[in-house]
Parts: sequence; C-alpha cells; structure tokens
Amino acid sequence: MSGSDWGGRRILFLMAAAPEYGPALRAQITPVMTGVGPVEGAVVATATLAGLQAQGALPDLVVSLGSAGSARLEQARVYQATHLAYRDMDATALGFDAGVTPFLDLPAVVDLPLQVPGLPGARLSTGANVVSGDAYAAIAQDMVDMESFAVWRACQRFDVPLIVLRGISDGQAPLEGLADWTAYLDVIDQRLAEAVALLRGAVEKGALLPPS
Repeated sequence: MSGSDWGGRRILFLMAAAPEYGPALRAQITPVMTGVGPVEGAVVATATLAGLQAQGALPDLVVSLGSAGSARLEQARVYQATHLAYRDMDATALGFDAGVTPFLDLPAVVDLPLQVPGLPGARLSTGANVVSGDAYAAIAQDMVDMESFAVWRACQRFDVPLIVLRGISDGQAPLEGLADWTAYLDVIDQRLAEAVALLRGAVEKGALLPPS
C-alpha cells in the first residue's frame, strides 16, 4: 500500500500532482497520485480503496494533501479543511439548493469532524475550474481545490475517515500562468511535511483515531 503504518494504524496518502510532492514530503510519505480534478480524484481514490478492501487492508485514515487557492487566507500557510462543498453541482433549475446533488441525502456543505490538533482550519470548495481573481467573490468557502470533495465521497463509500491538508499556493492576485501556481510550492512542501509530522504524532499517541 502507498502510505504508512503509524503505531499499527494504516494511513493512505493521496496527492493530485507531482509538482506538489517535494523533497520534504518525499522524506516522510509515499502517496498515491490521483491526477487533477474531481473526476480523476474520484476514480483513483475509489479504485485504490476498492483494491485495498479486496485485500482486507482498508486504511484507518485517508489523508489528502496538496495546494489550494484562496483570496482570504495567508499565502503559503497550511490549513486543514473543516468543511467541504462541491461548487460544480448546480441543480437549482430543478428546485434543489446550489451545491446539493439531486436525490443524494447530503447537505450542500459537509463537515470533516476529524481534525489535527494545532493546525488552523478553513472551509474548502472543490470544483473542476481553476479559480482566479474576481471569481473568488462567488465562493462562500475560504479556499478552493479540485479533488477533496470527490475523495471524501470515495472515503464515505468505504467508511474511512478523511483529513485534508492544503497549502495556499495562490489567490491574492489573478493567475497569469503556471508559474504563479508553482511559486510557493517549495515552501508549501516544507510546511505540509511539518503538518504531516503533527498528524503522525497525534495518530501514534492515540489522540486522533478511535481505538482499533
């Protein structure tokens, strides 16, 4: 399994793209790479969890790591998601609230109750578009990414808890190209590695997961 065994607990790490996986994280974890966007995130997370279930080796925890955009939060700082929303879903023409998937018994915003002590929290919006500039004004959540809600749905299907850690790579200024996204990734790599160390300490002390 791509992941870690911490104090007898199996941890599965998921990341979207290689540029986010720097040397500091490489020294600590080996993630499964999902690819970018909610479709790729859902496909790979589901396939990975299904394969592990078939082996009788479902993880005790899934951790999704990577970058996020935000026009409100401190750039290059790491936050853990406290709530998730799916900004692509809009069935309002059928009478459903924005963000609510028709005929699925879920609210527009779901909470992530498992939280790492000592890390700041923020609300996260997932969607297939890269958000930039004035587009942030239409989003209620604090930060945006492209995979977390999809990964959460896969985890929910297999009854595995999820923690989402995101470093803020951009958002204070409109994006003008790929270099604007990658500019802080080296700093974010270091800070995500620090967050992973905090997470590991909490898991190994039994402060995060229920007794096995």
